[in-house]
Amino acid sequence: MENRRGGQMRGIPVASLVIGIASSPAQRRQLARTLGGSPALLIVSSVEQARDFLGVAEPAPTAVPTPAPAVPVRAAEPVPPPPAELAVDSDRRLLRWRDREVGLTRLEHDFLVCLTETPGQVWTYERLHQEVWGNKHLGRGSDMHSVVRRVRHKLTRLDAPVTVLAVRGVGFRLAPV
Repeated sequence: MENRRGGQMRGIPVASLVIGIASSPAQRRQLARTLGGSPALLIVSSVEQARDFLGVAEPAPTAVPTPAPAVPVRAAEPVPPPPAELAVDSDRRLLRWRDREVGLTRLEHDFLVCLTETPGQVWTYERLHQEVWGNKHLGRGSDMHSVVRRVRHKLTRLDAPVTVLAVRGVGFRLAPV
């Protein structure tokens, strides 16, 4: 039996979840860069959002009330994994959904491998650039956006129930349609 930080308890695998709380978009981007390597990462803008996501009751009020976030933010929702029928065939460099297939370029393939190996996880621009292009992310990222556009089009052609979702200012993740 190991501890809950990624080990096992009584023979049952336990998944780790890192929850980051940052009130501003700049702080959320920095947190995503810092914790982007975590297998499961959730970034919320307030403690209340984290409690809501975890289903934990709010503690009794304290003498100093917690200020509400300045910008209303949608509550974080758990992201289901992509359907098992969606597969990236690395040997033939194909994307397969049920009985349909579409060819992938090297960049599209490597990009999709990242997103499908950890569905729902946000991949930062920097991390994707390092994994797919093999260099640091510089400039406006038009090269990455071009790949994303082509991958979205191919997912649509296959009628796959997932898409590449942009997390503004942070990166991309695979999400249900």
